Amino acid sequence: MQTTTYTVTGMTCDHCVGAVSGELRRLDGVRDVRVDLATSAVTVTSEGPLDDRAVRAAVDEAGYAVAG
Repeated sequence: MQTTTYTVTGMTCDHCVGAVSGELRRLDGVRDVRVDLATSAVTVTSEGPLDDRAVRAAVDEAGYAVAG
């Protein structure tokens, strides 16, 4: 298992958390998604390394952006 933390900009409420989590959970290999709304940290646990472009696209699909 691999754990990676991303900073996601624009999240302000539980709906935002649900949207981002839902899109990331659809990626192949993702086992868990944890969001800390206060710090904008999104921690993804996956079977192996995730494609950065796929993560950014999933977050974008939810209406937000990965910082950096």
